Amino acid sequence: MDYMALYVTLKLAVVTTIILVVLAAPVAYLLAFARFPGKSFVEALIYLPMALPPTVIGFYLIILMGPRGWVGGIWQAVTGGSLLFTFLGITVASIIYSLPFAIQPMKAAFSKIDRRLLENAYILGLSRRAAFLRVVLPNSVSGIAAAAVLVFLHSIGAFGVLLMVGGSIPGETKVASIAIYEAVEMMNYTAAGMIALSFLPISYVFLLLINKLNEGARA
Repeated sequence: MDYMALYVTLKLAVVTTIILVVLAAPVAYLLAFARFPGKSFVEALIYLPMALPPTVIGFYLIILMGPRGWVGGIWQAVTGGSLLFTFLGITVASIIYSLPFAIQPMKAAFSKIDRRLLENAYILGLSRRAAFLRVVLPNSVSGIAAAAVLVFLHSIGAFGVLLMVGGSIPGETKVASIAIYEAVEMMNYTAAGMIALSFLPISYVFLLLINKLNEGARA
C-alpha cells in the first residue's frame, strides 16, 4: 500500500482544514450579519467551486499559478520557484476547492444566533471583533466543528483539481485518490483496493461525528 500517498493526503486535509476554519469564520460572519452592495454576487463567487467541475477549477488555477499567471509570476519572482507541482500549490488548490464547505455550515450556525445577544454585547461596550470572539464563536461550536469535518472529508477525496495543479510527485503532491487512479490504470487492483479500504473507516467516523453534531444542534 502507498503509505506516503496516505500521509500526503492526511497532511493536506489537516492543513486545509486548519487554514479554512481560521479564514472562513470571519467571512461567514460578514455574510451572516453584514449588509453591503453586491453581497449576493460575493456569495455566488464564494460558492462557485461547488458548481464547477474540478478540472475547470484546476485549469484556471494552472493559468493563475503558472509562471505567466499573476500569482505564479509574483511567487516565482520572489522565491525563484514554481507554485505548480508543489505541496504548497495543492494546498492553495485544496483551500479554494473546499472553501464553500467551510463557509456554508458556519454561516448557517451564525445566522441561528439570537440577534439580541449581539445587541446586548454592543450595549455593554464590546466591539464587533470582541462580540465575534466572545459571543458568536462560543455559541457556534457545533457549526464550526461541522465545517471542519466537511472540509477534511472533502479534502481527502479531492482528485481532479489536485492532479492538474500538482501532478503525481511521490511524497510531495501524490495523494491517495491519485494513487488509486494510477493503481487501477496499471490494473493493480490489490493496491487500489487497500488504499480505497483505508478511506472507509476514516470517512465513516467523521460522518458519525457530523450526525452527532447535528443531533446536538437540534437538542
